[in-house]
Amino acid sequence: MSKIRVLIADDHALVREGIAAFLKMSSNIEVVGEAADGLEAIDGVKKLNPDIVLMDISMPKLGGLEAVTEIKKIRPDVKILVLTQYDDKEYIKRFLRAGASGYMLKKAVGKDLITAINAIAGGEAYLHPSIAASVIDEYVGTKKAEKIDDPYDILTDREKQILKLIAEGYTHKEMADTLGISVKTAIAHQTNISEKLDIHTRTGLIKFAIVKGIIKL
Repeated sequence: MSKIRVLIADDHALVREGIAAFLKMSSNIEVVGEAADGLEAIDGVKKLNPDIVLMDISMPKLGGLEAVTEIKKIRPDVKILVLTQYDDKEYIKRFLRAGASGYMLKKAVGKDLITAINAIAGGEAYLHPSIAASVIDEYVGTKKAEKIDDPYDILTDREKQILKLIAEGYTHKEMADTLGISVKTAIAHQTNISEKLDIHTRTGLIKFAIVKGIIKL
């Protein structure tokens, strides 16, 4: 029986090493690589062909959400298990929409992580029990959730990437270098973002990103 191939994406080396050491104790799981940010995660998926990516949310350059969106485009069969400290319902909703197969909290890492990996590898979805109730409330409707369109959702995937980099203080040149596009294209994306959100200053875009949880202070 072939092992489940796992790629670990987290910007903290000690976290990656700890998770890798723990997973290596499982006879049916193989850690094939590590990534320190979203771009490295995308590159790792292309080169290493993992079955599952353990994806942190808050990482430099491209964050977890932006990376998941790109990974599902290039390798739709790769499963994503979000592994984070954030239990914010907005995060959970966005990752599930982006194609993640599971979401669990770092504080729960242990045998639950093995359970989640095996479940996702078997084609199931996994939500840690501590957050499952809020997700059920959101999607089944046991709460009267407000049905308000999220302006963030009108942005394209590339515009979401640009918005995160703007919020982290990147210059147009740095954004272009990071994403492999021209400076002119980076500026055009920022202009489109401003028009769609009706926010026309960099400070305003940063505030929007903070409110939406795209970056954490």
